[in-house]
Amino acid sequence: MADPGTERLDKAGWRARVRAERRALPPETRAAEAGALATWVTEWAVGQQGTACAYVPVGTEPGSLAMLEALHRSGWRVLLPVVPEPAAGPAPLEWAEYHGEATLRLGAFGLLEPLGPRLGAEAVAEAEAVFVPALAVDRRGVRLGRGGGYYDRSLPLAKPGALLAAVVRDSELVAELPGEPHDVRMGVAVTPGHGFVPLTAAG
Repeated sequence: MADPGTERLDKAGWRARVRAERRALPPETRAAEAGALATWVTEWAVGQQGTACAYVPVGTEPGSLAMLEALHRSGWRVLLPVVPEPAAGPAPLEWAEYHGEATLRLGAFGLLEPLGPRLGAEAVAEAEAVFVPALAVDRRGVRLGRGGGYYDRSLPLAKPGALLAAVVRDSELVAELPGEPHDVRMGVAVTPGHGFVPLTAAG
């Protein structure tokens, strides 16, 4: 993705660029990348247990239900986001526990959400790892989201020391993105080709 023009892009420009590239992906490439991500997560999860916040991908987002199952089968407690009821503006995500694909229902914005009770926004603080959907992430840990603001309000509630992992395609791990002082930096990127890539939260 890196080219001489990218340093001039603002957030809107980056979003348009990444979305266009994702739309152009052949289905077989998307499936292969999803399988590779599930394999990396499986290898990471084995031998450790705890609570992980994750997500069900929508549209062209990297990831898959297989990634959730990899965590679940490894003994992890998996929490998925639930979009709160409409309010004056974006609010922190709420969370509910994942117990398998059959227990998911269609929620707001086309998201699949668990059927179980909502655990509140503060449940993210129980997680040792938070897997976050992203359009891109840079080497400093700056994450580019879809612009809704839900994760911007949720990530500050994560407990200190939690692994914050942005899930992206290989080309979406870039040198530098436009960031804001309030951005919560990601600790790693998870990509199909490189697995868990440590990021430097500096700059």
